[in-house]
Amino acid sequence: MTGPTAQRHLLAVLLDAAARGAFPPADGTLAVVPAPTPYRAAVVAFTAYSVVGVSLPADEVRAQLPDQDFGASMTAAFLTWLGQRLGTTPGMLDVVLVHLGATGSGVQLIPLTQEHDHPRVARAQQYRHDVQVYSDREELGVVTLGRGLVGRWEISLELGPAARNRGLGRSMITSARALVPSDEPVFAQVSPGNAQSLRAFLGAGFRPLCSEVLFP
Repeated sequence: MTGPTAQRHLLAVLLDAAARGAFPPADGTLAVVPAPTPYRAAVVAFTAYSVVGVSLPADEVRAQLPDQDFGASMTAAFLTWLGQRLGTTPGMLDVVLVHLGATGSGVQLIPLTQEHDHPRVARAQQYRHDVQVYSDREELGVVTLGRGLVGRWEISLELGPAARNRGLGRSMITSARALVPSDEPVFAQVSPGNAQSLRAFLGAGFRPLCSEVLFP
């Protein structure tokens, strides 16, 4: 590769292309690439195409994964081995969803400039940089936006108990899409069991892209 793409991490290239509809080939490929800063490792699985970003010999990593098992990179056995090998623990298994930045007719978001001790904000600041924080006028929910894995835009949402089941989450996510330029993708990581969050992001037009586990 030449030009700007040559300077980008393979995961950045793949995620950006998939966000625009150009998924990697579903041919069973297992790509072992350098760990994306600042993570010890990142495992990302598209349809029959997996990427393990880790600073270990590729042959050692591949020896832990059986041939023809396209989902092997997301098994507990492999993720546990990788964590032990690196002296750390795997993060949560997440579904990654994406939307290209776009205007929406959701609730008005108000930027919050003061320091916040909200758990969602603290988590965002742990995994992302340049974190921005927004809320609705009643401060029933919190939206964060920041730069995460391989520099991508990442969004997260937290609602208080009184704000749930009212469509507020979907409305805030819809508005948050406009916080990034219209031609840039914004990503969300959601636990597969968090049905309410998944429904909110899907209702706001986000599309499932891949699964991932990050090693802090």
